[in-house]
Amino acid sequence: MRILLVGAGGVGAAFAAIAARRDFFETIVVADYDLAKAERAAATDGRYVAAQVDASSMAAVAELCREHRITHVMNAVDPVFNMSIFDGAFEAGADYLDMAMSLSRPHPEAPYERCGVKLGDEQFAVASEWEIAGRLALVGIGVEPGLSDVFARYAADHLFSEIDELGTRDGANLVVRDDAGNEIFAPSFSMWTTIEECLNPPVIWQDGQWHTTAPFSEPEVFDFPEGIGPVECVNVEHEEVLLMPRWIDCKRATFKYGLGSEFINILQVLHTLGLDRTEKVRIKGVEVSPRDVVAAVLPDPATVGPRMTGKTCAGLWVTGRGKDGTDRSTYLYHVVDNEWTMREYGHQCVVWQTAINPVVALELLARGTWSGAGVLGPEAFDAVPFLDLLTEYGSPWGIKEL
Repeated sequence: MRILLVGAGGVGAAFAAIAARRDFFETIVVADYDLAKAERAAATDGRYVAAQVDASSMAAVAELCREHRITHVMNAVDPVFNMSIFDGAFEAGADYLDMAMSLSRPHPEAPYERCGVKLGDEQFAVASEWEIAGRLALVGIGVEPGLSDVFARYAADHLFSEIDELGTRDGANLVVRDDAGNEIFAPSFSMWTTIEECLNPPVIWQDGQWHTTAPFSEPEVFDFPEGIGPVECVNVEHEEVLLMPRWIDCKRATFKYGLGSEFINILQVLHTLGLDRTEKVRIKGVEVSPRDVVAAVLPDPATVGPRMTGKTCAGLWVTGRGKDGTDRSTYLYHVVDNEWTMREYGHQCVVWQTAINPVVALELLARGTWSGAGVLGPEAFDAVPFLDLLTEYGSPWGIKEL
């Protein structure tokens, strides 16, 4: 297996650090628009090679694949670049993985009621072409989407006979402080992506169809395990809701995230001021995207680890009937402590938790345990080998009956 890793930011660098401890691949070409960033990530292992790439160029991605005889392209950049990388991998005859699907576009007339272009629609539109070519595009294989989708497959196969709701619930008690010990606002993940998913109309699967609702709707308090505790969660647009019902029979699918009131207020202000826009504006002779400016002035998520304390939890709350036919309510989850990931890998817990899942998936593909063709989500594969290997990596998952 020869892997092209596109993106050497927080998640890409964590991916490189995790994969360095495994032996299932021949080489990883770590590529980024910033060559110095790629070189830093590639320096972690002798099997790694650094390269410069323009992720917005399908031709550049395909050329790099051919140059290095790439078999698998791992997309670790913001999803605005998904289609050029996705198409570049296909053009070069390589398989493809990402952690977030192609972007959505709200319905022009009823954005908080009806779906426009949904997350992943552009990728699923060409699924038959990938299948005919015998190539695999494994989409949404980060932590969310990704691990929760694996949990959904496991719950359907081993825990439930009938599923009412697949409810992804994510929360954390993470705190970032400055040099003086004061708590500061510093997102632990890409601010560009966070704005995209939090301000777009959330999608809900209900009784056989998708519909949208208003951002931050249906607030609920969810009690997260392993000391994190109660966190208010709200509806957010996310890929799980678009993936799970394609392979798993359920009456309802939702995604709710514990953002916190401060974060929600900041996002609402950004939207009010138009600072969430991606369209470029001209300022003193320079064209710039307001959202790019916001992302640039905030701390780089890859650098906040030493200032961060706490845990993050990703999981899936499943309700329905158990295998014995009685009512069941179960939370399958994965908790990661920032102190542990910083000590063991040198990367903060949110990017580390995201990065470990595609590494596990690639190892299963290398072994032949997972295989397939077309555009497939994690739900299309047996969950048990994935969860067993995740535990082998030293990061076990848990189950809590509610």
